[in-house]
Amino acid sequence: MPGMDGVTPLAAPDSPFGLPLWLGVAVMFGIVVARAQATYWLGRAAGTGIARSRWGERLGRDRLDRAERVVGRYGPVAVTLSFLTIGVQTAVNAVAGATRMPFGRYLAAMLVGSALWAVIWTVGGLSVVWGAATVASAAPPAAAAVVVAAVVIAAAIIGYRRRRARRALVP
Repeated sequence: MPGMDGVTPLAAPDSPFGLPLWLGVAVMFGIVVARAQATYWLGRAAGTGIARSRWGERLGRDRLDRAERVVGRYGPVAVTLSFLTIGVQTAVNAVAGATRMPFGRYLAAMLVGSALWAVIWTVGGLSVVWGAATVASAAPPAAAAVVVAAVVIAAAIIGYRRRRARRALVP
């Protein structure tokens, strides 16, 4: 409905959940915070077990202490930035727990990263996923071709990097 000046006012868009956008972001934020916290605490429990195990003895307490100091100092940046990636955030949160990153520093970094993640995925990421699903259901052979091409490209890149790494090791 046009406003008084003849211009249609902008309405807040709905989230992919059919909820108001702010509520969709809040739901996604809650999901990612719960997942990140679970991963951190599981990593913390595993890290305590590793430090007390024969594997921890082989690594040496000095190496474990050094890793804890490095993660304690630089880890918050890694935690926040991990939420801007796909497939890395779980590992980073687990390592933060396993190396006993101070919880206050972890929590602050995790909350900032979670907020970024929630906005990105609610506003754009889920739209891309829904769009890809729509295209895939409309043209399954084309979708399969795209997936096969992506796998072939990924395999080629991985193979190239491995060969390059092997060449770098040979004097």
